[in-house]
Amino acid sequence: MRTQIGIVGAGPAGLLLSQLLHLQGIESVVLERQTAAHVQGRVRAGVLEGGTVELAKLAQCGDRMAREGLVHEGADFCFGGARHRIDFAARTGGKSVLVYGQTEWTRDLMAARAARGGTVIYEVEDVALHDIDSDAPRLTWRKDGEEHELTCDFIAGCDGFHGVSRNAIPDPVQRRFEKAFPFAWVGLLSDTKPVSDELIYINHEDGFSLCSMRSATRSRYYLQCPLQDSVGDWSDDRFWTELSRRLPEDRREGLETGPSLEKIVTPLRSFVCEPMRHGRLFLAGDAAHIVPPTGAKGLNLAASDVRYLSQALTGFYRDNSTDLIDAYSATCLRRVWKAQRFSHWLTGLMHRYPDASDFDRRLQLAELDYIARSSAAQTALAENYVGLPFE
Repeated sequence: MRTQIGIVGAGPAGLLLSQLLHLQGIESVVLERQTAAHVQGRVRAGVLEGGTVELAKLAQCGDRMAREGLVHEGADFCFGGARHRIDFAARTGGKSVLVYGQTEWTRDLMAARAARGGTVIYEVEDVALHDIDSDAPRLTWRKDGEEHELTCDFIAGCDGFHGVSRNAIPDPVQRRFEKAFPFAWVGLLSDTKPVSDELIYINHEDGFSLCSMRSATRSRYYLQCPLQDSVGDWSDDRFWTELSRRLPEDRREGLETGPSLEKIVTPLRSFVCEPMRHGRLFLAGDAAHIVPPTGAKGLNLAASDVRYLSQALTGFYRDNSTDLIDAYSATCLRRVWKAQRFSHWLTGLMHRYPDASDFDRRLQLAELDYIARSSAAQTALAENYVGLPFE
């Protein structure tokens, strides 16, 4: 087989890249280890920056998102039992975020690629990258017991943190930056009405909590928990009781409970791989970086990478220019590290650290109080939350 761009991974990043390239007349083949049903069923992020929403429109797969997504112009930040709303729109000149689940956007992207005859091959095994330093890199894999090979001009590694693409960059070239946090989140998804129309971030004596949603009838809640906890440690009853206890008093009566549709325990970590390009291989999304979910930047960073990569590849084929290709890694990483900074800061602000002293706790509360009272501090938080401008 021969194509222009070989894409490893059919999550949102890989499918979005394939769609954007197709609209520019650039061919691609997407390889995915899992089944289509598995990819579509993954419940992940749901808060989209304005730039991500605009990119969905550009990719001609944003119509349902525009109809069904929930516009949020602010969020509540709680500490000391009180709620303080930060008005994102007022602080950023009208900008907002859109709540629309990754599951739904993946479904939209799958439908868009199918409608245009995109080549997406699911349930492949033993994917391997070859000759990424040459002008004709190759991908090999097995499917249904048969060996396959794809020759292409470039390879995009969109296969996540545990994928194979990143490991194709030689160790002397690749640098990894990592930080593991000393706690986890236990998350619960339920078909219940959200406790609030906007997200609620809670700094409580017993740990962080987040009240989110996927729609007007489906809620997503998180609680900070010990790193060693498992799903089995958290019955539905225990989760709802603890969430209610951490909620501000004026929100407890409105908490609607019900059976969990999904329950997960997620350790928090930060990770960055540099560079994000080596030879004819480009990394995008979780293959290159992981952020703690506190700042809702994971899916948005993946979309940002794809935006830059699609522009770079379009410039190559349309103008025979390598300027954006050569700048890809540095351009992406500037945005990645700013998102890491914000996510790390917000995680530190809202969580209880096991080894924190009374002094540390007082500093944390002082900073929260400063944000609650300072328009400048609220503007800085809002600007980062709704998404920094693209270069």
